[in-house]
Amino acid sequence: MVWSESSVNGNGGPFHVAIIMDGNGRWAAARGLPRAEGHRRGADAVRRTVRIAPSLGITTLTLFAFSSDNWMRPHREVQMLFRLFGEYLKSEDRELRQNRVRLSVIGRRDRLPRELMAAMEACETATAGGSRLHLRLAIDYSARSEILRAAESLALGERPDAELFRRRLGSADARGVASPDVDLLIRTGGEYRLSDFLLWESAYAELYFMTRMWPDFRSDDLGAAVAEFRTRQRRFGGLPSGLAARELA
Repeated sequence: MVWSESSVNGNGGPFHVAIIMDGNGRWAAARGLPRAEGHRRGADAVRRTVRIAPSLGITTLTLFAFSSDNWMRPHREVQMLFRLFGEYLKSEDRELRQNRVRLSVIGRRDRLPRELMAAMEACETATAGGSRLHLRLAIDYSARSEILRAAESLALGERPDAELFRRRLGSADARGVASPDVDLLIRTGGEYRLSDFLLWESAYAELYFMTRMWPDFRSDDLGAAVAEFRTRQRRFGGLPSGLAARELA
């Protein structure tokens, strides 16, 4: 598939989109298919999303692949998901490198299978020079756990501030560089909650919920979400610029 080089990013600055990819299992159940098929079709949606993201001005894309709470799912499903993650990393390595996409995995690593760990590290190393898009996969991820770990590390004597705390979060890369705050958070599948995902980074994120299940998520859906985001006025707790000027007049 050809990657588009066009961009609609109005200001040319960082644009961080995060997606809670929900609905794989329900998509499969509605079609009388095994849950595994829903997850495989969900991987296809990941490929479509990563390919179109740069053309929409997205510079960082964080995808919620596996929550720390997902360990409560049946063992066979968890193992199947890990195999699917490994297959994705191995199959997409070359395309990510060719299209200057840098991949990072955030979340705990000490509980993951060795084969998956090896695939993660190999893909991260191979794509380290990517500058077009930073793709982050959240695997065994819990925002609350990351915040607690950051607080514990700062309790040892360092004087905390927001930027230092951000670097201590597990979402910082291997170089200690934290990704920018989330600008737009999308959730598919018809649910309206954050599910312990990027809570610190999403403090001022614009939220966009849709009923479409993740396997059916298309390039046009991402484009519509970005277009909706562009219409919103982000005030970060302040007043709209026009109103502020009138109040001071």
